[in-house]
Amino acid sequence: MTVPVTSVREAAVRTLRAAGAATGQLVGGLGTAFLALGVLVLLAVAAVTAPAGVGLLLAPVALRALHALARRERERLSRRGPEIVPPDPPPARLRAALPDATTRRELGWLVRHATLGFLLGLCGLLLPVCAVRDTTFPLWWGLVPEGGTSTSIGIGTAESWWGAVAVGLLGLGWTAILLGLGPGMARLQAAPARRLLAAGPDTDLTLRVAELTATRAAALDAHATELRRIERSLHDGAQNRLVSVTVLVGAARRMAARDPAGADELLERAQSAAEQALAELRSVARGILPPVLADRGLAGALSGLAADCGVPCRVEADVPRRCAASVEATAYFVVAEALTNVAKHSGAGRAWVTAGVRGDRLRVVVGDDGRGGADETDGSGLSGIRRRVAALDGTFDLISPRGGPTVLTVTLPCGG
Repeated sequence: MTVPVTSVREAAVRTLRAAGAATGQLVGGLGTAFLALGVLVLLAVAAVTAPAGVGLLLAPVALRALHALARRERERLSRRGPEIVPPDPPPARLRAALPDATTRRELGWLVRHATLGFLLGLCGLLLPVCAVRDTTFPLWWGLVPEGGTSTSIGIGTAESWWGAVAVGLLGLGWTAILLGLGPGMARLQAAPARRLLAAGPDTDLTLRVAELTATRAAALDAHATELRRIERSLHDGAQNRLVSVTVLVGAARRMAARDPAGADELLERAQSAAEQALAELRSVARGILPPVLADRGLAGALSGLAADCGVPCRVEADVPRRCAASVEATAYFVVAEALTNVAKHSGAGRAWVTAGVRGDRLRVVVGDDGRGGADETDGSGLSGIRRRVAALDGTFDLISPRGGPTVLTVTLPCGG
């Protein structure tokens, strides 16, 4: 049985994407692992010098650095996968922090991340370099000085073409390791943080409950706002058109016998009003759930919005799977409202939209090179975007300094 070429191509693309994402996560983890190593050294110095009194001064600084680094790691991993729900804030005072469960869990993570996490991050950084260096070695092996090492690990010399080919095969081996083991290495690096930095079973989730309560209130408010918009559109538009059609058809019936020409004119006006009412009904229906999402998916729908934008707009969408309909609709309306603001208020020469799925989160970014200074309170629709996003337990972030650029970032749970 032959395997379709498209299936092989799709599998290759998925493997490359997974390896690229894993490499990015490993290198990102290397940065926090390097900081973790520094914090671990600081804690060790504080412990050793505590009898002399110096450690008592260093310990509060080290604990604050530990908590800040743990918070940063939660945010980093939450951007690349499932959200890590933080535990209760640890105590700031040294005497209370020592027996605190959150502090002990963060210390356990620190030791693992500063050792195993550092080594895995280093592998994530060096493997691509070794793979590229050794794979391309046959192209430039003649430039290596006599007696110089030929491999990236400093072993052996290539004194012939066949030796250079052998180094190239070693590079292919590095590539195979990266493609095959990269995602597993990334999961292994992140595992201690996901287990130890998340809220434990004894954590008070009052803050999270309050957050979910606020999210539910935002969802109800957004739903009520949407219902009012639909009612207003129907009442002020389509309903008035249909009433006009009824009046015109009734008048035409009464005039049909005595003034056929006048009745024909009234029927023509009634037909025009009916067509306008139909167009407005279609517009309302598209406002509820744009058909283009069902027909072309989120990537195609965003490309359509960019094509209709009054400012040249570039779209990069990497959404390999469908999200929940409500999530795609919200992302679509966010981009539509943001691009409308760009065209009306920014004075930008260009705009860009990126969309991608990371773990179970959909991340959408809309930016422009305009004058900046966007403000949620100026009636530009940004507050409406925030309410829509909050209704789905998403996040909304706006950076718009005076002089630009403006970058709006939204993340939503995929829900599918």
